[in-house]
Amino acid sequence: MKHSVKRMLLIALFAALTAVGAFLRVPLGAISFTLQVFFTCMAGILLGPYCGAASQALYVLLGLLGAPIFTEGGGLMYFAKPTFGFLLGLIPMAFAVGLAADRLPVKHDRLRLLLAGAIGLFALYAVGLPYLYFVLGGAWSVGKTLVSGCLIFLPFDALKLGCASILGARLLRIPSLLAFRDKK
Repeated sequence: MKHSVKRMLLIALFAALTAVGAFLRVPLGAISFTLQVFFTCMAGILLGPYCGAASQALYVLLGLLGAPIFTEGGGLMYFAKPTFGFLLGLIPMAFAVGLAADRLPVKHDRLRLLLAGAIGLFALYAVGLPYLYFVLGGAWSVGKTLVSGCLIFLPFDALKLGCASILGARLLRIPSLLAFRDKK
C-alpha cells in the first residue's frame, strides 16, 4: 500500500514537471522549444513504462479538463489545435522510453537511456506528425509537415535526450528510486 501511494505521488509529480516544462521555453524566432520532452523522457526512465505513461496521461487529461497547463492554456478546444497530437504523443513516448530502458541489450547506461529516448521520440513524432498533417487538412505538404513539425525541433530534442540520459543514469543508481519503478 505504501508503494502505491508513493507511485501515485511520483506520477503526479511528473505530470506537474511536464506542465512546468511547457512554460520553460527557449524562443527562437517564430517558434519556441519547451522542456516537455525532457520531463517525459525522465518519467519513462525513472518511473518505468506504465507509471511514466500514466504521468503523461494525467498531464494531458488535466489540460483537457481546463487546467491552464499547456503552452497556450487548456481545455477541450486543444483537440482542434494542429499540435495537439504532440501532447497525445507524450503518453506513448514515456511508455516507449520506459520499456526500451528496461529491455535494450546495451550495458552502458547512458547509451541505453539515450537510445531509449530516441525510440520514445520516434513514438512522439509518430503520433504528432500525422495529427498535425490531418488537422491542417492537407494545407501543408508531407515535406513541409516533416520539416516544420519535426526536423527543426530535432537538434534541441537530441540535446534534451542527451541531458535526460546523463541525469537518468545518475538517478537510477539511487536504490530508493528504483523501488518505485515499474517492475519489468
